[in-house]
Amino acid sequence: MNQEFLYIIIIIALGYLLKRLNILKEKDGEVISKIIFKISLPALVLVTFDSVKIETSLILLPVIVLIYGLITACLGLLVFKNEERELKGSFLMLSGFNVGLFAFPLVFAIWGMEGLTYFSMFDVGTSFVVFGIAYILGSYFSAEGLKLKPIEILKKLGKSIPLMTYLIASILNFSHIQLPDTIINVASTISKANMPLSLLLLGLYLNFKLDKQFIKPMLKFLTFRYGLGLLFGFGLYLFLPYNQMYRFTVLIGLLLPVAASALTFAVEFKYSTSSTRLIATISNITILISIAILYTFANFIL
Repeated sequence: MNQEFLYIIIIIALGYLLKRLNILKEKDGEVISKIIFKISLPALVLVTFDSVKIETSLILLPVIVLIYGLITACLGLLVFKNEERELKGSFLMLSGFNVGLFAFPLVFAIWGMEGLTYFSMFDVGTSFVVFGIAYILGSYFSAEGLKLKPIEILKKLGKSIPLMTYLIASILNFSHIQLPDTIINVASTISKANMPLSLLLLGLYLNFKLDKQFIKPMLKFLTFRYGLGLLFGFGLYLFLPYNQMYRFTVLIGLLLPVAASALTFAVEFKYSTSSTRLIATISNITILISIAILYTFANFIL
């Protein structure tokens, strides 16, 4: 396990080094991310859901994530009520989790296909938090104010290829319908690219430039996010009447990095350059914190 973590850190560092040497640039990450989210991640989902049996209890996972997202948003409105409007919106847009890009490579290294199944269901709930709650709050606190169009939100959910793949793969699994071997074999080959591409992309996006004025609010946000995640994570771990893998998924899932889509939303809602830079920095810092947490849990707790 430690060896797998070492490989993961090396690949992330390689991505960062390639950027520093100008062999790759951050804008190249847009192409890599499209390949991940539209090709390799859906392929991985198809392979995962084809090879395992989904327990009925797993349907509760997306519900837990969605309820937690609502609680986080409500508490966030109170915790950050004295912050400037745009800063408040930036923090509330960061309420989702980076599952597909960050968690999948690490989870596969620790638990294999079984772990991916549980975290895939966790990611279904995350999709609704990101494209629903975070999107609405980000729009509300933008300079132009809320332009809530339910149809647009539904379109965003419908255009999320990973989410649609989760739903289709789940339906096929529950219906005991298996895809042809040719499709699964091709998807299996493609899915092997997901881990190295995801880790390279994380390294490519590492950046820690930050205005000094945002240090205090950022520390406040990190304390709030991880404090709340630990509180609810351990609470659900102790009281949920399911197997350990299920409870580990909830515990670790609530401590994952912020969703990468927050940066895209900030640009869409015309947030200031300083706000988008803050969001990017927080995204990077939460990646490092979550790696440390997952490593600690994998070696000393799990």
